[in-house]
Amino acid sequence: MHWQLKGLVQKVVGAMPAGVTLNYWLQRRFGGLRDFPGEFASKVEDWTIMTRHLRDAGRSLTGARLLEIGTGWYPTFPLACYLAGARQVSTFDLNRHLKPELTRACIALLGEHLPTIAAEAGEPLAEVERRYAVLAAHPDPAGDPTGATGGVVHYRAPADATRTGLPAASVDVVFSNSVLEHVPPDVIRALYDESRRVLSPGGLMFHSVNCGDHYAYVDRRINQLNYLRYPDRAWAFWNNRLLYQNRLRAHRFVDDAVDAGFDIVLNTANARPERLQQLRALKIAPQFAAIAPEQLCITSVDFIGRVPA
Repeated sequence: MHWQLKGLVQKVVGAMPAGVTLNYWLQRRFGGLRDFPGEFASKVEDWTIMTRHLRDAGRSLTGARLLEIGTGWYPTFPLACYLAGARQVSTFDLNRHLKPELTRACIALLGEHLPTIAAEAGEPLAEVERRYAVLAAHPDPAGDPTGATGGVVHYRAPADATRTGLPAASVDVVFSNSVLEHVPPDVIRALYDESRRVLSPGGLMFHSVNCGDHYAYVDRRINQLNYLRYPDRAWAFWNNRLLYQNRLRAHRFVDDAVDAGFDIVLNTANARPERLQQLRALKIAPQFAAIAPEQLCITSVDFIGRVPA
């Protein structure tokens, strides 16, 4: 599909009263949710990457209190953290997107990954299997994720993650996966400030950000730097509320975390040679001209900020 056609379709669908429901149907029929096992497997891989980064930073999931920003259609990360032995997982979403059919499919597929979860978490496989048995036996895990996880997972939606209502210093890890690139810049800073408030001394904030042009996933004629060609006014026409992209570059997410008081202990941002080559072939909008090519071309970053002890 041509990316501009997708942008127009999503813009029209997003303006409809039942736009979110229709968008979900389109995603299931034609989009990323069409191949749910493949989509789910990539989420499990993302979870293992996060777990390893946290472990390298000195934080195990066992007994941890976690806060997720952006639950999505199905709760892979919260349920995997539950199976890994987390004490509490509060997952916040601006809209109540959680789907019963996808949650059930998520749980069924998680059963195939129990040895991986146990190994990554450093938990006995028998204990992970016991937790999974509790989860799989629950009749309505999407409607009652807290009951399905023995009181561990708390789904809050619609809810504002910039005002969680959680007590200060009551969380060990705040995290998100492919969320911040869809959040307005001023809201990102508010999320960081709230994360700083709820995290305990030494607590960690982990974000995995996919800051490339998401239209490139449906149109192979463009690459993930394509949207840098457009000034804000022109880009506003192609942007839409169902796939809002803030176009912030990787260094901004990290720099803003520093400004919010975090010490950066992980930053995977890397200028890949092929991205630099793609950038040289584009006519970049004036607003991006002052950014060094080695920063402008980066389309993904994982980073961890630590609250000073």
